[in-house]
Amino acid sequence: MQTADFNFELPPERIAQVPAARRDESRLLVLPRASGKVAHKKFRDLPDFFRAGDVLVLNNSRVIPARLRGRNAATGGKFEMLLVEENSRNDWWAMLRPGKRARAGTKIILTDRAGEPTASHATVLDTNDEGHRRLQFSGTENISDQLNSLGEIPLPPYITRENSAREPEDRERYQTVFAQPAGSVAAPTAGLHFTKTLLAEIRARGIQVCFVTLHVGLGTFAPVKAETLSAHQMHEERFELSEETARIVNAAKRENRRVIAVGTTTVRVLESAAAQAPGPLLPGTGRTRIFIYPPRAFKIVDALLTNFHLPCSTLLMLVSAFAAPGETRGREMILSAYAEAVRERYRFFSYGDAMLIL
Repeated sequence: MQTADFNFELPPERIAQVPAARRDESRLLVLPRASGKVAHKKFRDLPDFFRAGDVLVLNNSRVIPARLRGRNAATGGKFEMLLVEENSRNDWWAMLRPGKRARAGTKIILTDRAGEPTASHATVLDTNDEGHRRLQFSGTENISDQLNSLGEIPLPPYITRENSAREPEDRERYQTVFAQPAGSVAAPTAGLHFTKTLLAEIRARGIQVCFVTLHVGLGTFAPVKAETLSAHQMHEERFELSEETARIVNAAKRENRRVIAVGTTTVRVLESAAAQAPGPLLPGTGRTRIFIYPPRAFKIVDALLTNFHLPCSTLLMLVSAFAAPGETRGREMILSAYAEAVRERYRFFSYGDAMLIL
């Protein structure tokens, strides 16, 4: 399939710049795979589409305040750093702007939110093939411990508003209410709609709720540059499947109960784990480059809750595969549903509305 097959027109005003007033006040487009006929609901109606015995799986990764600012110790020039992945304590891969000035040996003094210099600094060690810089932090026992005071929430580039005025709100709303282990530089956005009250209602209806962890990387926003999907190299992300979640999901599959994934990241964990070995899911940690696109069969996931995704993105391709497992017609189903969502003025992307594919 061609990458261009997954393009669609989206008016800029459909890109949500702020979250809904309440998490569960988002809209919900319901797409039954059997009929393809969509229904328009509110997110708080979600429990009505579940049944006792279902298993709901969510990604509990916590977004870190990964955007740092600093000045060149020699010239005073400004730098913006976006932490990508921790190698070890005070040793990180990061995106730097302006990258051309971040040569090996460059020392960057970190600044606080008022722009004042701090005792912490970073030294550029190396550059990888993706253009990311390896940074060694000094003047702090662990830069991770300073992120809450120095760092900013790394909102995606399509949120173009001025972020500083809404920073306190973004710290709360660009984070799920069930976030636990820190490590993501982008939110698992399908989970942003849930409230603790809604999760309690879901559990009260006899639905089991469990969690996986996949630390979302910058690759989630990376465009597919290859002309064909088969030529695209997928980004790698770290994940963990706990013993409890593996046990719950395995029992559901044995008993023909539905496994409902919240978000494409959850799908990537479950289907990656299923691909590692035949038979039941095995708990453990790992790294995945799984690229899911039509036609693709799914071993674990029976229903998917997700947000609306960027044109020509790997996330849109995954959702298209899920709409018609093992076939290619899911692309047309999803693009048709997206066109209706545009007509109905749904809000798209991270702070936008949701879709439930059954």
